[in-house]
Amino acid sequence: MSYRQAKWSEPTVFELARHGAVGVDFPELDEELKQALDEVLNEIPEQLKRRELNFLELSELDVVRHYTRLSQMNFGVFSGMYPLGSCTMKYNPTISEEVVSYEEIYNCHPLQPVETVQGCLEIIWRLEQILKEITGMSRFSFQPAAGAQGEFLGCLIIRAYHKDKGLDYKNVMIVPDSAHGTNPASATMAGYEVKVVKSDEDGCVNISELEKIVDKRVAGIMLTNPNTLGLFEKNIEKIVDIIHSVDGLLYYDGANLNALLGKVRPADMGFDIVHLNLHKTFSTPHGGGGPGSGPVGVIDKLVDYLPSPLINYDESRNFYYLDYDRPKSIGRMKMFYGNFTVLVKAYVYLLRMGGEGLRKVAESSVLSSNYLLHKVKKLQGVTLPYAPESYRKHEFVVSLSKLYKETGVSARDVAKRLLDYGFHAPTIYFPLIVDEAFMIEPTESESKREIDAFYDALSSVINESYKDPEKVKTAPHNTSIGRIDEVRASHPKTMIPSWRVYVTRRERL
Repeated sequence: MSYRQAKWSEPTVFELARHGAVGVDFPELDEELKQALDEVLNEIPEQLKRRELNFLELSELDVVRHYTRLSQMNFGVFSGMYPLGSCTMKYNPTISEEVVSYEEIYNCHPLQPVETVQGCLEIIWRLEQILKEITGMSRFSFQPAAGAQGEFLGCLIIRAYHKDKGLDYKNVMIVPDSAHGTNPASATMAGYEVKVVKSDEDGCVNISELEKIVDKRVAGIMLTNPNTLGLFEKNIEKIVDIIHSVDGLLYYDGANLNALLGKVRPADMGFDIVHLNLHKTFSTPHGGGGPGSGPVGVIDKLVDYLPSPLINYDESRNFYYLDYDRPKSIGRMKMFYGNFTVLVKAYVYLLRMGGEGLRKVAESSVLSSNYLLHKVKKLQGVTLPYAPESYRKHEFVVSLSKLYKETGVSARDVAKRLLDYGFHAPTIYFPLIVDEAFMIEPTESESKREIDAFYDALSSVINESYKDPEKVKTAPHNTSIGRIDEVRASHPKTMIPSWRVYVTRRERL
């Protein structure tokens, strides 16, 4: 442990400042420039002039070291493996970051006349053509800023479709018990009553239970395929027939599309609406609240309900334009046309990968997942619920309930201890149908060496749980701050100021 870590937490730049420190030297102005500057200053009213500038006095070295140390306190995909199940936190190519830094990209403004941003509109239009090919959908809207907003849009489209047909009594949305938590939330926000369908012993939608709850009031079902257990819904065609038989619509939660790229298209499975997470599946950075992008695609009969405007192409004039003449549209989900730089990054990624590259993404992610699962499920205290003999897709969920019963070490404790080994923790306690759930997605980005290293770390933590459980229960030990009160930290009315967290860490040290 270093002296800095033992004595105090990272000071703020205000605490680092000292009188006389210099980081930047400005050249002396010649007489002509001084005169010109004086003329400008004389035009400014006296009451608007500042009498002093309270700049911090810092050396260049202080500034560089300070922000470098702050960056080292964070963890991301550039730091190490990020096996966050159901979130596909994979490597984001730096060329995409380079492209969006081009002046032609970042200097454009959404309020410019369309004649001056033809290149930007063309990028979005071409991206749409690629996503249509990948999903089988007819048109896409790029307005949603995230997957959850895409879900909400999908539910609004379903509602508008049935209202247009005079079927206002359709007010029920079906959601599996293994669904992402945003699914029932989005459906509820759209005014639907949510009915939960249980999973069968294989971890898939229980068909007999589904048939019991489907009636004429059902507007649709929200499905993730493969589901959050990493299992492909083997009865998807039967599910489609049941929902379509009552004029319901199928919504595809695209969070797990990473496993199926170039292999299966949602439209070919029978889905009517799909949202994609460009900030997950198509390798653009996400986390920390953004930026994100959750475009929504629909089949032909639902195109009229997409948000306005859509980007169209007039081939005769070689001209891209915004189509606002859409009377059945549900309206706007967001200002302008989406998070443009995220769209550009996804477009660059797709062009670099190509069709064959995307198929390799699916194959590699599934291979990595099953390779790691084969090793993890043999660890002491680990069990694999639901179809234990079946292969998974891009992610898998094991249960640490046996470990907890035998040692008192929980899934949360194991996740915290992994931080000490230099790995980000996997998703825990989701999906809710798995006790002490531990959800892992290695993604296609990670090498066998890194996956093996993660397994070795997890194996070591499991062994520690049996030999020295208190060490695991009190983890992490090597991070910049210790374990915090997560409930208080998350609640806006009782949120702990950051300095209190650091004080707690300092006192513990």
